[in-house]
Amino acid sequence: MLASLTIKNVVLIEHLKIDFREGLCALTGETGAGKSILLDSLGLALGARSDFGLVRQGEEQANVSAEFETNNSHPVHAFIKDQSLETDTTLILRRSISNDGKSKAYINDQPVSAKLLKSVGEMLVEIHGQFDTQTLLNAQNHIHLLDEYAEHEGLLKALKAVWKQWKDTEGSLESERRKIEQARNDEEYYRTSLEDLDALSPQKGEEENLSKLRDRLMGREKILESIHAAEEGIQEIENASSSVWKSLNRMGDDGKQPIEAMERVNAEIEEVKGALYALADDLDSSEHSLQEIDDRLFNLKAQARKHGCSIDQLPEKRDEIAQALDAIESQDDYLAKLMQQVDAHKKDYREQAEKLSKKRQEAAKKLTKLVMKELPPLKLEKARFDISVEELEEGDWNSKGWNKVEFLVATNPGSQAGALNKVASGGEMARLMLAIKVVLAEIGTAGSLVFDEVDSGIGGATATAVGDRLARLAEKRQILVVTHSPQVAAIAQNHWIVTKTGQKTVTTNIVPLYSPPERQEEIARMISGAEVTDEARAAAGKLLEASAA
Repeated sequence: MLASLTIKNVVLIEHLKIDFREGLCALTGETGAGKSILLDSLGLALGARSDFGLVRQGEEQANVSAEFETNNSHPVHAFIKDQSLETDTTLILRRSISNDGKSKAYINDQPVSAKLLKSVGEMLVEIHGQFDTQTLLNAQNHIHLLDEYAEHEGLLKALKAVWKQWKDTEGSLESERRKIEQARNDEEYYRTSLEDLDALSPQKGEEENLSKLRDRLMGREKILESIHAAEEGIQEIENASSSVWKSLNRMGDDGKQPIEAMERVNAEIEEVKGALYALADDLDSSEHSLQEIDDRLFNLKAQARKHGCSIDQLPEKRDEIAQALDAIESQDDYLAKLMQQVDAHKKDYREQAEKLSKKRQEAAKKLTKLVMKELPPLKLEKARFDISVEELEEGDWNSKGWNKVEFLVATNPGSQAGALNKVASGGEMARLMLAIKVVLAEIGTAGSLVFDEVDSGIGGATATAVGDRLARLAEKRQILVVTHSPQVAAIAQNHWIVTKTGQKTVTTNIVPLYSPPERQEEIARMISGAEVTDEARAAAGKLLEASAA
């Protein structure tokens, strides 16, 4: 509930704090005393559009804070936590406006946007009357209100589940259709690519292995070149050796020792030649050539560039292409299976939506009758309330079903029913809201309801009926009513009077009326006007006695 409202430098209010109570709270006062300023200030704290004209003349800034007491289970706490903000059972919504038009918003002293402040404010307070911006007047909320009233939670949960199955399967079907359509367009490309990859038969890790082998083969070429050079050098040695032998043989016995040495040299040369030949044969026996490896690497890199992947990913790419071709070949069976699933889920949805739609129509009739019973005592006997439950086109079906629900009203006999905020006048609107809220007393998160102009243009028994219904609502919620009706004020459990003082500098104040004599005097003023008569005091006393009975 709204625990207190603190206002500083707003129009005629210099500084004011109001401590509210539970139950029915009446705010009264003469016309022009500043009751509308109180509602403007509350609206500001709740995130309403800011207006620098609200800043008190001569001041730089206006400030308003509204303090609320809530329980831990109130949905507002989960909402605030979802915004990464800290929350507590005591919530303080604060707003400041500078005279240059700049505005700041806070929740428990944490800076927030005005939009977020408004979202939180709407969960805590509903304002009905000339500030028609709340839940009941927004047609998008009517289906939710009807479902809450009829307790359709189980049906909605079941419908949401089948809706998700239907749409998820439908999404899978469309995704597969797009894939297959793309695959068909690329079928020839896929087949050629698969043939090329199968012919190439790339292996994972092949690039690294080929690179290492290439390095070894490049080393082999260098060794072979060295062997050939060594062989040429040995040939030159052998040619020179022939000349040496001739000279040694001419020496006879004197050349015996050099000849033996030369024989040993020739034997060593033959050994070197044998080792070189063996090494050359070993290198020549390799199963790969450098050219073959370079060609292989070139082909692998070309395929990798073609498919936009690495050489190591070519085997996976080959499998993807094969799967795409398999999908094309088996597409009819697969799509038919998905379409059967979509049709089955859609059938489930239709059954659940039809069931919920019938329940909504039944609930709408019941709710309409209950609201209609509330209208005659509120001097709305000529008005007709109705709830439209229409079936939407298939393209507009959603997780809440296929219904469009709207609360409608006709204020004159024979006139066509229309939207609440377009048909009724200000006073009629407030009383219509009151009638609907009395029936829907258990619905909604707002713990505080504010009614302005609810008694506009009425009196006597009608005003008493308004007061009675406000009192009934106050058994479930905190009700704040700005009223000119003595009957409504008398029924209230709590009473404040708004006054205006000063001549050169005018200031609005609010005074709580705790004692019966204080309340009697104010209600007498409301009955008789500026000059309070004994007759008015007596009438006020009777109203207070009747309300206490």
